[in-house]
Amino acid sequence: MPNQTVRLSVPAEAGFARTVRMMAASLAVACDMSVDDVEDVRMAAEEGFVYSCATAPDTCDITFQLSRGTIEAAFSLGAEQASDPDGSLGLAELLLSAVCDEHGVSDDGTHLRLVKRAGAAHGE
Repeated sequence: MPNQTVRLSVPAEAGFARTVRMMAASLAVACDMSVDDVEDVRMAAEEGFVYSCATAPDTCDITFQLSRGTIEAAFSLGAEQASDPDGSLGLAELLLSAVCDEHGVSDDGTHLRLVKRAGAAHGE
């Protein structure tokens, strides 16, 4: 597969989490990932969406970078500091650590970046 870029823009509302999960899973399949890796990507996309929504953007813009065996996702973040009144962001961080090979907020604080490589050990 040649490198591809796919963009998705959805309202930053809980009802769109399924759309984000399903798109990410479909793209992971296109990257020739295993069933387990596709499930990791699906879970990472949901948690990335939750994190993005916690920063109060109007929309969640996601850019997926695809290549054979690797998917990267950049989730736009709002201007507000991520609020975590119910502890869901702590859980999101824990899950991202478990299912992503790399994750973190950009230096300028505008994006959450997630990377999943097929068959790679998590947390490298």
